[in-house]
Amino acid sequence: MDRFDAMLAFARVVETGSFTKAADTLHMSKTSVTQLVQQLEARLRVRLLNRTTRKVNVTADGAVYYERVLRLLADMDDAETSLSGAAAVPRGRLRVDVPSPLARMLLVPALPTFHARYPDIQLDMGVSDRIVDVIGENVDCVVRGGELTDQSLVARRVGDLRLRVYAAPGYLQGAGAPVHPRDLENSHHRIVGFLWSRSGKPLPYAMRRGEESVHVHGRYIVAVDDGNAYLAAGLAGLGVLWLPDYMAREHAARGELVALFEDWQLDAMPLYIAFPPNRHVSAKLRVFIDWVAELMATHAPVAAARPA
Repeated sequence: MDRFDAMLAFARVVETGSFTKAADTLHMSKTSVTQLVQQLEARLRVRLLNRTTRKVNVTADGAVYYERVLRLLADMDDAETSLSGAAAVPRGRLRVDVPSPLARMLLVPALPTFHARYPDIQLDMGVSDRIVDVIGENVDCVVRGGELTDQSLVARRVGDLRLRVYAAPGYLQGAGAPVHPRDLENSHHRIVGFLWSRSGKPLPYAMRRGEESVHVHGRYIVAVDDGNAYLAAGLAGLGVLWLPDYMAREHAARGELVALFEDWQLDAMPLYIAFPPNRHVSAKLRVFIDWVAELMATHAPVAAARPA
């Protein structure tokens, strides 16, 4: 039994939930994948998978082993791609996690250019606004907006998201246009709440105009924890929004959103790519980070250099 092939087959079965699908992705026969997993279980003397006629589930022991296998496979891949010849052509599997609006509006539409440059990189992209356990979930890197609270990660600042306040015309027709940010604290005005994963609740927005500074909480009838849903709620007229330019630009151009408080300023939201400090920065990870930084330089350039 080739232990590397056996671990790879086991990992792919867990990820696809099927011996047949695992075999297809590995370009092997189902029989070969099944035998490799059986030989691995025999060697370890533990059941890794529960098999039924309809599905395959990982056991408790199998789940623990799977996490270790992912790290081993990633380390082996990094070792190969770190060689001078391999590094010239980045290749292999890269696991990343990015915010849902950024994925939908910027990253995914631009991916054809990335894959044209690096056709041998297989990108597994988690799309969410949740906090990801980078080490525990074996993610190579995450793209996140806002100041990073996890000091155990290495971060590179790749952009600054300029924020503005918007509302849908339908909302303004019903509630009227607020003149001052404090108007949003009044009973007849509403915001759309965004539930930040770090706190599980909406946070106040700091706004400045000259020497005047206010922190706006606002009232909401709906709060969400996903950026795409947040935008959709605002477009539906459910309240006032705080949005980065890239999310609002096309909707504002079509008249679906109206900018408010244009003489007020909000601090830009920094955008970071973060990865574990003990993770070797492989060629595939390095080119992905550089590509995201290049993309954001067009859509949300870093305003000024400051420590990450």
